[in-house]
Amino acid sequence: MFTPAELLEINTLLTPESKIVILTHYNPDGDAIGSSLGLKHYLAAKGIFAEVIVPNDFPKFLKWMPDAKKVIIAEYKRKLASDLVNGADVIFCLDFNSPSRIGILGDWLVKAQGKKILIDHHQQPEKFDFVYSDTVIPATSQMIYHFIEAMDDEKLVNNDIAECLYTGIMTDTGGFRFRSTSATTHRIIANLIEHGADPAMITSSTWDTNTVSRLHLLALVLGRIEVVNEGKAAVLSLTRNELKEFGFQKGDTEGFVNYGLSIAGVKMAAFFMEDLYDNFIKISFRSKDDVDVNQFSRKYFSGGGHINAAGGKSNDSLAGTIETFKNRLNEENF
Repeated sequence: MFTPAELLEINTLLTPESKIVILTHYNPDGDAIGSSLGLKHYLAAKGIFAEVIVPNDFPKFLKWMPDAKKVIIAEYKRKLASDLVNGADVIFCLDFNSPSRIGILGDWLVKAQGKKILIDHHQQPEKFDFVYSDTVIPATSQMIYHFIEAMDDEKLVNNDIAECLYTGIMTDTGGFRFRSTSATTHRIIANLIEHGADPAMITSSTWDTNTVSRLHLLALVLGRIEVVNEGKAAVLSLTRNELKEFGFQKGDTEGFVNYGLSIAGVKMAAFFMEDLYDNFIKISFRSKDDVDVNQFSRKYFSGGGHINAAGGKSNDSLAGTIETFKNRLNEENF
């Protein structure tokens, strides 16, 4: 958490007159949007307005959250986003550890004169004016709750804040399944429910929204899932043509990699997907126990993340990338 002196200084920066923006990472997920909107609603409860800006669009299944449709998408409103970042007095940086993780927003963030406040749970954060970094906490949305606690503002937590933070924690813990989910996490979830979060509604709105295209793509992935290295690793993949054939929409492949990890005996799953527009392979890694996919992805696939959840990319072909992955597993004696 921020030091008491830092909290006092941050509190003096947060006034109704301050121009405040909240930024999160490229390809925003549930925790990115949940933490950003949760913080926005918390500031609003204090009488302070803030704009949430994301680099690119986010999945439709997250757009039910309060004020989600007011999020500014920089790829669609570039000038507005640029002007807001450049003119901000305070810039909250949520769920990313480096300007390189926020697409076109990164250059603007580096040049901006506003005070930069990082709240994030990824490893190896870069330098910001204020840094609250904790890699043990499973979701940035949980860290926002701790920030609200530290500001002695739990009394301000309302239904909008509760719904957003609950969604972020739920999605980034895989439905409270990942080992980083702690007793503290569950206590916070209980508090959010008491403040209006409806677990049944949130779960249904977020996860019970399958499109036909998503189910077709999932059928393809599961039909050719491959288990390698004596059953310890699973490989899943989709081609660009398959994405086009079934009308891929952003978010359709969310969670596909977890099906590989659900196989008995599998300790690491990797999902490889050709980007729909650019010539590279997007990779999602998941693991169990002490299998560190963060270091694996950093070492071999220009990525990173958490011990049990990470991302990466490759400029090789899909087949070549998968072959490289298998070879690297052998090199690591996995």
